Amino acid sequence: MKISFTSRQYISLASVVFLLAVWKILAMHFDSDFILPPPGKTLITTLSLFTDSHFLVIVGSTVLRGLLGFVISCILGLGLGILAGISPHFKAFLRPILVITRSTPVIALILLALIWLTPGSVPVFIATLTMFPFICTNVMDGIKSVDPDLTVMATFYRISRGRIVREVYIPAILPFIISGASSAMGIGWRAVITGEVLSQPRYGIGTVMQGAQTFLNVDAVIAWTILAVLISFGFEKAIRWCERKLITWRS
Repeated sequence: MKISFTSRQYISLASVVFLLAVWKILAMHFDSDFILPPPGKTLITTLSLFTDSHFLVIVGSTVLRGLLGFVISCILGLGLGILAGISPHFKAFLRPILVITRSTPVIALILLALIWLTPGSVPVFIATLTMFPFICTNVMDGIKSVDPDLTVMATFYRISRGRIVREVYIPAILPFIISGASSAMGIGWRAVITGEVLSQPRYGIGTVMQGAQTFLNVDAVIAWTILAVLISFGFEKAIRWCERKLITWRS
């Protein structure tokens, strides 16, 4: 099977090679694994993570927290976003809440959550508050894109509000939901791991990263970071795959 590459893929590959070269040069400059280990050693450490007896539990715990926060955000964002898009009064009520949620520093939310919640639920809480505004705002924007003539006609023929939402609004806002989910997922993973670093649940990527940092295992910190990036990239690809399927279905 012949594998072909586009010019953009070659440019992306060149960017990765450039970053690795800069990393190698900086590692040679500092000449200390306690500051910045070389890429080769970090790669070995990354591969060794898969042999850890608790690897699946650690990664699975973080992924589960991220997915739980994502699902809660989707349910709240979809429900409240549709209500706000349909009702101007509810939109006016919801807007200050969205502004406050987006503007509050994540670290402040984590510090409060550490007081209110158990260590394992802090990352879920932070992920929900971080992802919810993206999804809700996109759903509200999607409602705006609905052709008003369709809703007027549906109302004229006395079609129920639930059926209008199900058959008019939902199909129209699906692309906006996918876009909001992609943005939310990207920032949500960072929030989950940050919450784990500070709340220190028994298992989690953030927990082991904090432990590695305590003992100056910089290569382990970078290795877990690389793994977290790969997980985030994988979920983003999954969302984009759903988006392509959606486009095919709509066509």
